[in-house]
Amino acid sequence: MFAFLPGFFAGLGLIVAIGAQNAFVIRQGLTRQHVFVVVAICAIADAALIALGIAGLGAIIQGLPWLLEGVRWFGVAYLTWFGIKSVRSAFKNEVMDISGAQTTSLKKVVAAVLGFTLLNPHVYLDTVILLGSISNQFAEDRWVFGLGAMTASIVWFSSIGFGARAASRFMSKPIFWRVLDSLIAVVMFSIAFYLAFAKLN
Repeated sequence: MFAFLPGFFAGLGLIVAIGAQNAFVIRQGLTRQHVFVVVAICAIADAALIALGIAGLGAIIQGLPWLLEGVRWFGVAYLTWFGIKSVRSAFKNEVMDISGAQTTSLKKVVAAVLGFTLLNPHVYLDTVILLGSISNQFAEDRWVFGLGAMTASIVWFSSIGFGARAASRFMSKPIFWRVLDSLIAVVMFSIAFYLAFAKLN
């Protein structure tokens, strides 16, 4: 527990902030479309990246700044595209049909969640480099620390994915989707702007 709890809270602290990935998970939870798959992909991806960081990949990536730079601009383009898509959706006077008439294919959902997860350089900075570096302070217990961080990821994504269903009763109102899509667009554009102009260290 000496290593597990610090790992849990460190991991939770890094992923709680609302970002592109979290906004997408929440939206899928609200629409009740492929929620388990989305939550599983996010949690598994985090676990894999945390494991790579503990195994030492973080040190290698720090020596390849061009790699993070490439991921940064892919992320900027992807987030901008999704932000524009959300703005267009916000101006449509539509209501989400939870009976399944307007479902999104599993392939598109998987592609989107992988994009939000792997095209964000901060994911690598937080999981591979930061958590990987902190874990080494626990020496032989570093994998217990990593297990704590992985558990935090599972708890968080499960909470916002499946917990979002409690708000599904508001989905019958067009204004709900206009506000949600507008907020998502703001999140996407803000992160894209930050990635484009911030210096990643």
